[in-house]
Amino acid sequence: MGNVVIIGSGPAGVSAALYARRGGAEVTVLSKGLSLSGLAKAEKIENYYGLSAPVSGAELYARGIEGAKNIGVEFVEDELLSLMFNDTFTGFKVTGKEHVLNADSVILATGAYRQSLNIPGVKEFEGRGISYCATCDAFFYRGKTVAVVGAGVYALHEAQALLTHAAQVIMLTNGAELATEIPPEIRVCTAKIAVIDGDKRVEKVVFADGTALKLDGVFMALGTAGSTAIAKKIGAQLEGNNIKIDAHGATNVPGLFAAGDCTGGLLQIAKAVYQGAEAGLAAVRYLRAKKQG
Repeated sequence: MGNVVIIGSGPAGVSAALYARRGGAEVTVLSKGLSLSGLAKAEKIENYYGLSAPVSGAELYARGIEGAKNIGVEFVEDELLSLMFNDTFTGFKVTGKEHVLNADSVILATGAYRQSLNIPGVKEFEGRGISYCATCDAFFYRGKTVAVVGAGVYALHEAQALLTHAAQVIMLTNGAELATEIPPEIRVCTAKIAVIDGDKRVEKVVFADGTALKLDGVFMALGTAGSTAIAKKIGAQLEGNNIKIDAHGATNVPGLFAAGDCTGGLLQIAKAVYQGAEAGLAAVRYLRAKKQG
């Protein structure tokens, strides 16, 4: 029939995996595990169907993974870097730090995640020099000086995407230690950021020690790539900070679906499981229609 790659192993992702697998698809779930799931923060869960006594988020997470594995769902632990169309535009290529997965359909279910800096200037300059997507906006910074805020693999990936366009790319770690090796063509600054400043657009970053760095743009790449950023890069429509889907979890990109907190609305396990089921079934229908031509 085809294969489905699901990004995220929380309730939405595992629910989607269960329904897609039982529908006949080969299913792979890519995630970084419990540490980045909203369930990791849940000490006790008791307002959920079928639980006679409270369980921890970690226990519910483990039960979900075990059930999916029992029916043949494959789980791959890796950090997602990018989601792109394949060379023939007939499917998708999911790139992680250590794995590259090919998919006929993709379901985004990594939760609500868009990490930024809580400092003056960030909200004021979003869309006017502050961006969350190097693939989307790098072209606008041809020959200019830009910065990427972050210290990990995702930040490096964004910086490398900018190198082909910008005259200079600077990684700002905001006081954090580098979590990956940075090539010499990318300058690194570890100072703590105090303010992002400018007139009508971003003009500079001011550090906590009072020094300043002139810039034309700042790209936020803190932590890991979330569903919203990934969806935007491949052309999926957003509603605010949420991925826009129809009643069956389909985005405007054929073969791309989304479920759970990344779509907004009620941020509850019950809603995530329902949307995951819808997306898993919709992905199977998409694969069947694709196979029939």
